[in-house]
Amino acid sequence: MSDDENQFEQGNAGSSHTYTESAGSLKKGGYVMLKGHPCKITDVSTSKAGKHGHAKASIVGKDIFTGKTYEDSAPTSHNIDVPFVTKKEYTLMDIQADGFVILMNEDGSTKEDLKLPETEDDFNLVKEIREQFEAGKDLLISVLSAMGEEKIVSSREAQDK
Repeated sequence: MSDDENQFEQGNAGSSHTYTESAGSLKKGGYVMLKGHPCKITDVSTSKAGKHGHAKASIVGKDIFTGKTYEDSAPTSHNIDVPFVTKKEYTLMDIQADGFVILMNEDGSTKEDLKLPETEDDFNLVKEIREQFEAGKDLLISVLSAMGEEKIVSSREAQDK
């Protein structure tokens, strides 16, 4: 049996994209699932336990793909889902007319299923990537991956080896 088959037999197909962590141990700058969205934590505050309750953590975060802000709270002793987030660099080979990019992996294989970001927050990033590419510069593109989604988050000029 392959690994892919095992994931479907577990009953919750989304579980492989997250792990659990105590809500009280979350820190600003980390990642968390808020309202079903993978978010980067922008603020965490804890309230003291009341007469009959638990201490609560109030968590505010920005969706790493859309930039939308989400809030949630949970008892600090309870577990909360945290997405597995990875960042990988690729060499930019080409930018297609429709906004899709052709990226090259370290092993020489190409990736052609990613589009330049289209949100307002990413306007300057896309402008910078296009300008530097058209100027003939070799660019390394950073791609953030979580929950089965990917997004271009930054670029830098490749250093000659």
